[in-house]
Amino acid sequence: MKTAIISDIHSNLASLSAVLADIRQQGADRVFCLGDIVGYGPNPCECIDLIMERCEVCLLGNHDQGALFDPEGFNSGAERAIFWTRSQLENAGGNRAQAERRWEFLGELPRNHQEGDLLFVHGSVRNPLNEYVFPEDTYNRRKMEKIFALLRKHSFQGHTHVPGVFTEDFRFFGPDEIDHQYRLTDEKTMVNVGSVGQPRDGDPRACYVLLDDNVVHFRRVEYPIEETVSQIHAIPDLDDFLGDRLRTGQ
Repeated sequence: MKTAIISDIHSNLASLSAVLADIRQQGADRVFCLGDIVGYGPNPCECIDLIMERCEVCLLGNHDQGALFDPEGFNSGAERAIFWTRSQLENAGGNRAQAERRWEFLGELPRNHQEGDLLFVHGSVRNPLNEYVFPEDTYNRRKMEKIFALLRKHSFQGHTHVPGVFTEDFRFFGPDEIDHQYRLTDEKTMVNVGSVGQPRDGDPRACYVLLDDNVVHFRRVEYPIEETVSQIHAIPDLDDFLGDRLRTGQ
């Protein structure tokens, strides 16, 4: 079974649409979403609707939780975006039934999903919602040992917006270093699938992962970035920076 794994859409409809089109083209049997459907971007309602329609499994991200409850630990720009997102979800163009459907969907999202040796989370196995595992954490042996000790075999996660593979011997491989694919073995691994809607690894293209017969394929997808940038710039409650950074993938 070929599984597409996406994460961190952040209300970027143009990017999500392009990625879902690529997933169809690749012949994936199912789509998993690791959370952060909303936040930062201009199209929270439309993105939730697409995720509800296309994803077999969807997890709760910290921005999704922030839209449901009061955001905690966010910078001012992210917090303003969350409050604006909440207003869009509450309004929903006056369609009360659709608004309730979206709120119910977000409110019922789990924090993790386990299938055999595969664990799916937004952040990490230790803290599924909020813990970041960055490439430079490979130098923090104590942190990595504690996380890997909790891992049954392999995890797929997002949250940092930086794709790559963490191995049990405390190494990190970016997609370019492994020819954009990695075969899962008996060694424990953590796979960050990157971000659909706001990449931060210096590549502005949308990023997601295809898991096919124990081989992880990192895929990059072009999308009309300026369309999302102009939409963000047109919304006073969204900082222009949230759009500008899409151009550089930072």
